[in-house]
Amino acid sequence: MTTPLSDVPVRSAADLTRRWHTVLAPPVFGGRSLWLAWFDRDGRMLPVVVPVDELPRLPDHETLRGLLSLHDAVTEQTDCADGHLAIALCRPGTGVLTADDDEWAEALREDLDDGIDGTWSLHLAAGGSVLPVVAPPSWAWRR
Repeated sequence: MTTPLSDVPVRSAADLTRRWHTVLAPPVFGGRSLWLAWFDRDGRMLPVVVPVDELPRLPDHETLRGLLSLHDAVTEQTDCADGHLAIALCRPGTGVLTADDDEWAEALREDLDDGIDGTWSLHLAAGGSVLPVVAPPSWAWRR
């Protein structure tokens, strides 16, 4: 019998990278998307992962507002309001960070640093690999 991922807490940034690799296996994509997963203060993942498909190459305010609205809707219904929002930017191509990926990271920083109550992180999933781009603060897993 296999233990559901939602029952196995994430306790570190390295655990989170491994979790994304498991969830996105194999991390090879034909289009650009953002995948969102939520963790409570104990590091337990909600049993839902939301992909946002047909993502533009560069971030736009409409998409980012929609992400914040989605985050608010999920956290209003769960114990994750002050937990962790894990985001994976998934795209075709190699697993090497590009200027476009950097633009997404910066746009997310601008909107999420003050826009959510908990913590957040960003991983890049491309070319068969999963790499941290914006690591969660170290205290995110030590609550």
